[in-house]
Amino acid sequence: MKLDILAFGAHPDDVELGCGATIAKEISLGKKIGIIDLTRGELGTRGSAALRTIEATNAANILGVSVRENLDFADGFFTNDRQHQIEIIKMIRKFQPEIVLCNAIDDRHIDHLKGSKLVSEACFLSGLIKIETFVEGQIQEKWRPKNVYHYIQWKNIEPDFVVDITGFLDIKVASVMAYSSQFYDPKNNEPETPITSKNFIDSITYRARDLGRLIDVDCAEGFTSERFVGVENLSKLI
Repeated sequence: MKLDILAFGAHPDDVELGCGATIAKEISLGKKIGIIDLTRGELGTRGSAALRTIEATNAANILGVSVRENLDFADGFFTNDRQHQIEIIKMIRKFQPEIVLCNAIDDRHIDHLKGSKLVSEACFLSGLIKIETFVEGQIQEKWRPKNVYHYIQWKNIEPDFVVDITGFLDIKVASVMAYSSQFYDPKNNEPETPITSKNFIDSITYRARDLGRLIDVDCAEGFTSERFVGVENLSKLI
């Protein structure tokens, strides 16, 4: 299945938090989008890997993505090496996306930085014909996405561009809250973490509103780009 956009996240819920509304908007425009989770999030303080998998499926259904897969890398301990790069190359060649979305270039969680660099480098390597990969005994064709964009996570990194997500913020919030074990729940007696506070959940909305304010729309999501962002002409800018 060829996809228009393939979004990678180090953990289930990274993609929803970073670019869930953008994904929902692109799907409404007829784009086919998939999500690849690198780990099961098994080191998460709350919940379990099995529960997180169920939550990820529910979130994917809310967003309406075409496919969601998990590479089962070790949460907290995966590395940017040949073995892990090859597995990501297989996904890129399998789905042949024009655009790849991946973790923030700088963030609080070490897996986000590692995932960002790992996916970015795999996107380049995937375009090299002398790197051979096989799926179900069949050799894959080389493929390099046209663009790699990094969504913004915990840190308020200055974006290179923002996407107007007016009308899609509620879908993003619903997809995030599908991970009920991970976020704010006053009835949950498990240990508190930086993402279990009500302020963190509220930040999804107020950060989107603030980015929207800066471009004179209702709400927006920000991204950084690995190359200059070009526009067709000045009238295409918001």
